Amino acid sequence: MYIIVGLGNPERKYNGTRHNIGFSAITSLADANNISVDTKKHKALIGKGVIAGQKVILAEPLTYMNLSGESVRELVDYYKIDPAEELIVIYDDVDLEPGRLRIRAKGSAGGHNGIKNIISHLGSQEFMRIRIGVGEKPKGWNLADYVLGRFPKEEEPIIREALEKVAEACSVIMTQDINAAMNQFN
Repeated sequence: MYIIVGLGNPERKYNGTRHNIGFSAITSLADANNISVDTKKHKALIGKGVIAGQKVILAEPLTYMNLSGESVRELVDYYKIDPAEELIVIYDDVDLEPGRLRIRAKGSAGGHNGIKNIISHLGSQEFMRIRIGVGEKPKGWNLADYVLGRFPKEEEPIIREALEKVAEACSVIMTQDINAAMNQFN
């Protein structure tokens, strides 16, 4: 079984923002695989289903980005999964150009507070992650204002395509392995 967690903030006002691209990825995965993500459990909205022949839990933590680890820890403990082998976390990255993916088997938080909190709660950096580029903040902008902003119209097709690639990457991770996904999508 895999748990796929998309990071974001739960209030409606954050829908469609750069920081909520993890939630957008979960919605895309859910829609493509006919999974309803509508059950509140483990401080998250979750949905159970099958993707690429594998049982999955799709999750959107309701704890706000910076406390995502609370929800992830509950999910990992309840479903008794090995985070290094069965947890995939999807989130935004301002160091990547819009729509670009970067897949890793483990690593540091890289300044991302949601990932920092997950590492703290799991006590490990060993979990798979898919970072989706949202672009660098313009000079003079506050980082929070930038990531809580929406994508400009001209970037929307790039982001839609990236979300489709995230779904493909998840399938490759689950049917082959993380290395195959990194070779194909990085």
